[in-house]
Amino acid sequence: MSRIGKKPVEIPSGVTVQLEGNHLAVKGPAGQLALEVHALMQVSVDGDRLTVTRPNDSRQSRALHGLTRSLIQNMVSGCVKPFEKRLEINGVGYNANLSGNTLTLQVGFANKIVLTVPEGVVCECPDQTHVVVRSSDKQACGQFAAEIRAVRPPEPYKGKGIRYQDEHVRRKAGKAFGSK
Repeated sequence: MSRIGKKPVEIPSGVTVQLEGNHLAVKGPAGQLALEVHALMQVSVDGDRLTVTRPNDSRQSRALHGLTRSLIQNMVSGCVKPFEKRLEINGVGYNANLSGNTLTLQVGFANKIVLTVPEGVVCECPDQTHVVVRSSDKQACGQFAAEIRAVRPPEPYKGKGIRYQDEHVRRKAGKAFGSK
């Protein structure tokens, strides 16, 4: 039995869960999300608890059991408090500007990189070298943060580029230090 899948999902106060067939909708103070549950999984709401059960022990059912429970848990916790990713921009002349729903990055290329902020994601620039991405949808928040980071990943020699705030980049010694 899946250790993750068999744990019930606690529904905090202020969050409403609606289950209609295989369609699960979660609404809370921070937003609302919806999920189409796989046909093999059975989801049931018992008061302030939500449980996921599987019909048999086939390989696919076991794989979907924990996944479905984790997706539902992320939906519930995202509707209570949005997920957040913080990015730092390091490098001389590297900066970020936000105007409306477009994020403009100047990170050492000849052209500015323009990214459109997706629906349901809130992006902030407290200053020119920091970007904060928030969303009640964990996947959307992480995906947009990864797209920002992919524009110019941190390089190991000088550490220039875009990195997550808690990310550690292993630095390498250059050619000048290597020969002696």
